[in-house]
Amino acid sequence: MIRNPKPIDVAFLISLILSVILGVVSFLIAEWEFINSVIIFTLCFGLSFFLFFYTLEFFIYRKIKLIYKTIHSLKTQKYDAVLGNFDWDKDPITEMNKEVIKWARDNKIEIEQLKKLADFRKEFLGNVSHELKTPIFNIQGYIHTLIDGALEDPQVNTRFLEKAAKSADRLSDLVADLLSISQLESGELTMEMERFDITPLVKDVYEQLSNSKVQLLVKDGCNVPFYVFADKYRIRQVLVNLVINSIKYGKEEGTTTAGFYDMDENILIEIADNGAGIEHEHLNRIFERFYRIDKSRSRESQEGGTGLGLAIVKHIIEAHHQTLNVRSNIGTGTTFGFTLKKSTQ
Repeated sequence: MIRNPKPIDVAFLISLILSVILGVVSFLIAEWEFINSVIIFTLCFGLSFFLFFYTLEFFIYRKIKLIYKTIHSLKTQKYDAVLGNFDWDKDPITEMNKEVIKWARDNKIEIEQLKKLADFRKEFLGNVSHELKTPIFNIQGYIHTLIDGALEDPQVNTRFLEKAAKSADRLSDLVADLLSISQLESGELTMEMERFDITPLVKDVYEQLSNSKVQLLVKDGCNVPFYVFADKYRIRQVLVNLVINSIKYGKEEGTTTAGFYDMDENILIEIADNGAGIEHEHLNRIFERFYRIDKSRSRESQEGGTGLGLAIVKHIIEAHHQTLNVRSNIGTGTTFGFTLKKSTQ
């Protein structure tokens, strides 16, 4: 049996079978002479071959080729090139079957991705609405209370204005973080790469975020220069977010320790706390936007961050084409680590 037969093969086979049947019938049943049966066979074969071949080639096969060309050109969006370079010697039925299967597979994947994006968009909009609602309602409440008469009360007016200002600052931080993530995801932000020592940068962040409840330390043996090639402003942003996270979720009177490790081509930077730790089930999701493990674990649950800090960290490190990881044990603490390209000159 011919695999993937062409129109000429099909026409030849059908014509031959039909002609043999008519020739045998005319010779045995009609009792015609052998020469007459041969003539009948020849005429039948020639006529049926022409009709079958013409029908298959010009009314079916070429129509299928045209459909195949249309499908392929629509997929590639290169109409002129496809029409001009189409290989008519290929079997279009087989090729079209492959194209349809590939098209169906690609569309299934695309539909699944679109569904995931739709779910993500709904969750994201819900999270943004929730995060915006709290500071906006707080500001509204404080201002309306002042308008309703509390403005004249020296016992509460300054305190309410300070609370409104704090909520406004949180709202501003949220908008700024959303803008940063949007720019990082779209690739609009260009990394300003430079050579610098990571050790004094960490100490500068420590000085900015010094907290009497948590001791900020540099690991023994790490108080030496570690030069990296990165965007200093963005890496400072990464360190600020990680240190704030360690302070927020660390232990009362605990420690946050920075460590640096030479990994040949890269420098590994780790920020570790000795807090309560993170359950294993949460580790794969903590870099998602607005993902909160448990607000009750934060000493600042009512006035906490924007919920975007770790997501921003992830995007900045990925923009440097480096790796970010986290490990944690319940009761002993959490360590965030990221790599940066080492600079040797």
